Amino acid sequence: MKRIKFFKLEASSNDFILLDNRKQNLNLDYKNFAKKYCARRIGVGADGLLIIEPSQVGIVKMRIFNPDGSEAEMCGNGSRCVGLWLKLEGGYRKKKNMRVETKVGIIEIAVSSSQEIKIKMIDPFDLKLDLPVKIFKRTVKVNYVNTGVPHAVIFVEGLEGINVEKIGRAIRFHKKFSPQGTNVDFVEFGGSNLIMVRTYERGVEGETLACGTGIVASAVVASLKLGIERKVKAKTKSGEVLEVHFKNERGKFSEVWLEGGANLVYKGEITLKGG
Repeated sequence: MKRIKFFKLEASSNDFILLDNRKQNLNLDYKNFAKKYCARRIGVGADGLLIIEPSQVGIVKMRIFNPDGSEAEMCGNGSRCVGLWLKLEGGYRKKKNMRVETKVGIIEIAVSSSQEIKIKMIDPFDLKLDLPVKIFKRTVKVNYVNTGVPHAVIFVEGLEGINVEKIGRAIRFHKKFSPQGTNVDFVEFGGSNLIMVRTYERGVEGETLACGTGIVASAVVASLKLGIERKVKAKTKSGEVLEVHFKNERGKFSEVWLEGGANLVYKGEITLKGG
């Protein structure tokens, strides 16, 4: 029997299994491992699997696998969890700023003494506003931006009454966003610089309690559509309020930081049959 040590972490109630493979000694099929152990009733249960590997360009490389086994390009909340893990368990307790490799490039992570974590995201790209998308015999205006992964952002009223699963799935698989599909964020303006966000996540294929890249996408679009400057506060489904800081120069965004907390929930071991 083979035993695999794992860590369970969460950021804004977006939870992850983390495996440390910096020594390259885990001989695992990550796709099947994610499908089995992210399952809520028969596995550990998580919104995603984080793999830590060695890197030539950062202190580590982060890989993300969704519960359906697909590999994601980036994950904002997962990045916060990785930042905390590096501080608490990874041997970087005294390091203030950490450069981490992802599939979309290098991100920077800073962890404070109070475990508030700031992630410098990649610059958002492929921004498109007010795209007409027809679903259920009606046309809705959808805003699109890539914050490491693709996001469709829709402004709504009465956010709590929105059928996120039904509408989100229809847009996620809409031909306009094929073949890769898109995550879908439903956003309601809360006054001043506050927005409320609910997200249907691609790969999870359902609503999660928070989505970091979705919060950033929503903040970027809110800045353009609502005139919010430099800082957006975003309330997630879990109730936590995250902050997004950025520079916006004529619709070109840079210096984008996502800020919020994270927690190491527990450590454990998985026994693999036949290992």
